[in-house]
Amino acid sequence: MEIGTTETQRAQREEEREAIAYFRSPVAIRECCGQIFTWVNEGHSRYFACDLKQLERVADYVIEVMRCEYPNLQIPFHSRWRHFAAGNVPRLTQLDTQLTGLTPLEKAAAKFDLAIVSVLLDAGAGDSWRYYEQETGLTLGRSEGLAIASFQMFCQGSFSSNNLLQVDALRLQTLTETELANGFQVNAKNPLVGISGRWQLLQKLGQVLVSLPDLFGYQNPRPGNLVNYLLSKSQNGQLTASTVFSAVLEGLSDIWPGRLEIAGVNLGDVWQYPSLETAQLLYSSLVPFHKLSQWLTYSLLEPLQELGLEITGLDALTGLPEYRNGGLCLDLGLISAKSPDILHSSHSVGSEVIVEWRALTVILLDRIAIAVREKLGMTAEELPLVKILQGGTWTAGRKIAAELRTGGKPPIKIESDGTVF
Repeated sequence: MEIGTTETQRAQREEEREAIAYFRSPVAIRECCGQIFTWVNEGHSRYFACDLKQLERVADYVIEVMRCEYPNLQIPFHSRWRHFAAGNVPRLTQLDTQLTGLTPLEKAAAKFDLAIVSVLLDAGAGDSWRYYEQETGLTLGRSEGLAIASFQMFCQGSFSSNNLLQVDALRLQTLTETELANGFQVNAKNPLVGISGRWQLLQKLGQVLVSLPDLFGYQNPRPGNLVNYLLSKSQNGQLTASTVFSAVLEGLSDIWPGRLEIAGVNLGDVWQYPSLETAQLLYSSLVPFHKLSQWLTYSLLEPLQELGLEITGLDALTGLPEYRNGGLCLDLGLISAKSPDILHSSHSVGSEVIVEWRALTVILLDRIAIAVREKLGMTAEELPLVKILQGGTWTAGRKIAAELRTGGKPPIKIESDGTVF
């Protein structure tokens, strides 16, 4: 009896380990989202329909935006680094000047510190929040404003226990919500969605840095020490994008609040979609997205390239299921809502309607990318998905939203806690 029980427990633990690894993979994102895509296209959905005849039109619109933004089609990665240049201010040149005297490895670690904290603070800001940059006189909202606010706090040493250009565990754990709110100029007249959730993320990050010394260092734990770990995973000067993604998920999964778990392991940006549930398959109703983790992965690739590493397998990662890319699909008719209530109501991130919208977005971004490349006569190596997002779908989603709605609001209202979008 005991032997049988032990074998059963061992088999269960192995099944749980395999499930955790699966839901942390880009393969799982595409497979689970693909199941929802098929479900919708078979007409089963209560929420959305897809009209793939609109794909050509959407691809043409995206190409038009790409040529406007990047006439020579020399498109950079879709990453946090683009936002630091908001208003055409050479802030990254200023940062490099401040980092003068550091070794290339130390510079990469500092840039990891900045990118990781800035991305974690990047969830949707809401319509009314603005950041005023004293040095330039610019007033910025949304992602650009969040980027510059976090950039300025980093450059002022606000995330460091010794006022250096770095982020360390000790300081993150002592940072108060008031200090973060002040750094982001939040007040009654300038409210920022999810400020408490953002602060709690940084608190959790501080705790995780200490708990995972293999990833973040035994001495002075900091996000930037992940550079050393990733260098150890490189072979012949090459590193796969999926390796970076896996490190991000392994290192940061415990910072996400109130998420689904398997065997006590926090899955992060993974949600339930009951329509997929089958009695034969355990965890069959779970759908992973890992939007912020993939956005962060994309943002860590450039400091690694500056170290001389060649990043391979870029298109293993997926498009980002957030309201700009998803909004593009809705606003141009690739996706249509079956009821006007969907567009006029507010929905939680974990609701079935939002999970479905995000899943459709992941698959349609792949389809849009293929159509764009075919029209331009370019290969996936020449124009990977991360560049199409930048050129691209995210920019086009923002553009069409601004044309259709005051303030460029997304077509669907999402109740955000500051940790997903």
